[in-house]
Amino acid sequence: MSRSLKGGLFRLALLFSLGVGFVMLGTLLVDVFRDGLSFLDWKLLSASPSTEPNEAGARPAIIATLYLGALLLLFAVPIGVFTAIYLEEYANKTRWYNRLLEVNIQNLAAVPSIVYGILGLAFLVRGIGLGRVLLAGAMILTLLVLPTVIIASREALRAVPDSIRQGAYALGATQWQVVSRQVLPAAVPGIATGSILALSRAIGETAPLIMIGA
Repeated sequence: MSRSLKGGLFRLALLFSLGVGFVMLGTLLVDVFRDGLSFLDWKLLSASPSTEPNEAGARPAIIATLYLGALLLLFAVPIGVFTAIYLEEYANKTRWYNRLLEVNIQNLAAVPSIVYGILGLAFLVRGIGLGRVLLAGAMILTLLVLPTVIIASREALRAVPDSIRQGAYALGATQWQVVSRQVLPAAVPGIATGSILALSRAIGETAPLIMIGA
């Protein structure tokens, strides 16, 4: 069997697998919309939860999710991006505390979310007396997704060609000018992608919020 024939068969198998996936996804979406479209109305978005199914809505949950997402972006993105800039552009890789920081960031990305919930309950809610408020939930979710933002931002900064940095230095730019005017704008798409992924994970988390009761 020739190489071109093998390549064609492999490509055909890939296209077939892709088609099966799209057909299954389309079938699922059609079934969901067909069964649930009749139950969608404005009351679902504007009413509060109720024991009566015809009167129940999700307005408080939607508003709380929007507030939580806004606070999360306000906390996680600046801290994560500035941490990534420090580790990639300023940190001395030979220093033990910088290596320790990198190892801890990698390890925190694998910690179960319920552990963050226990930490928030013990330290934020009861320890400093913040209470069971939305701010406590936003702060604990910030800790949860911060490793994701930092790792994604570091990869985005690392992907910027070093020739851009060297060219800016050759023109007399300072290190902060190179980072803020050349490197950071070029890394914005990757940073935005990481921030969106972090926000998506935080919105889908329930264990920390149930634990602290926010």
